[in-house]
Amino acid sequence: MTLARQKMRLGKMPSHSTKIKETVTFNDDKMIIKNTYDATHMLKDAEQAREVTGNDFGSDYKHVGNVDMALLNVWLKEAGVQWTDTQAVKDVLKRKLMSNEFNKLRVWEGTY
Repeated sequence: MTLARQKMRLGKMPSHSTKIKETVTFNDDKMIIKNTYDATHMLKDAEQAREVTGNDFGSDYKHVGNVDMALLNVWLKEAGVQWTDTQAVKDVLKRKLMSNEFNKLRVWEGTY
């Protein structure tokens, strides 16, 4: 086990997860786990990246956006896509980032 992973397990190093709450409820014979996440870090990171990232014309590298893995997981579940289907994951991510609902997560305003 790496030192960083040991520190994360011991609570000495912040993880990248933004989970702030988890509730467990039981409905008949089903257990429902509801996780609540804080998205402010994604918005702040995207805002800062827009200021400092060189997404210049002709650049080979484009920083398209910032998306937390928990949010991407929700998007994939909604679309019925498995993580192993990499092309479908790219399509879901592209479609969501290009939508007006999640435009605050975009860093680069071009098309791809």
